[in-house]
Amino acid sequence: MSSPPRGELAAQLAPVVRAAVEAIGFDLESLDVNQAGRRRLVKVVVDGDDGIGLDEVADASRAVSAALDAHEHLIAGPYTLEVTSPGADRPLTRPRHWKRARLRLVKVKQPDRVEWFGRVGEADDSGVVLLVKGELRRVEYDSIERAVVEVEFKQPPVEELALLEGTHPEEESE
Repeated sequence: MSSPPRGELAAQLAPVVRAAVEAIGFDLESLDVNQAGRRRLVKVVVDGDDGIGLDEVADASRAVSAALDAHEHLIAGPYTLEVTSPGADRPLTRPRHWKRARLRLVKVKQPDRVEWFGRVGEADDSGVVLLVKGELRRVEYDSIERAVVEVEFKQPPVEELALLEGTHPEEESE
């Protein structure tokens, strides 16, 4: 028995893998199936609201492995499973990515504009509030060509966080 072509196989496996990942509280970010010699490589990228660490990746790997074993007729042959989390340079492409990036510094590229930096505030299904050079600015997702989280090696300024939280540092009590 042969299995379906790569794209079709990924489409058939997606609901099975998504259900397994969501059952343990994570989101399926992507699923890809490639031929690697006589085996298939099933690559699964998962994420969670609070990020995902090594223990959570291991949990997801066990859940996905069990789900694939229960549906082995779809793969019809040996496979290697690789479960991972999104990299730091993963583009912010969905509202949940923006919500998870709250208070993080992002680099944004809009069509016909130079790249700029902002700190993420409230995000909803259509756009996000960004703190740009001390001012809050709402940006609709459909006006963003590309956005990625910038890795920061020091704590963000308290004043910036306070603006995004809707408070001002001088209003906070000791």
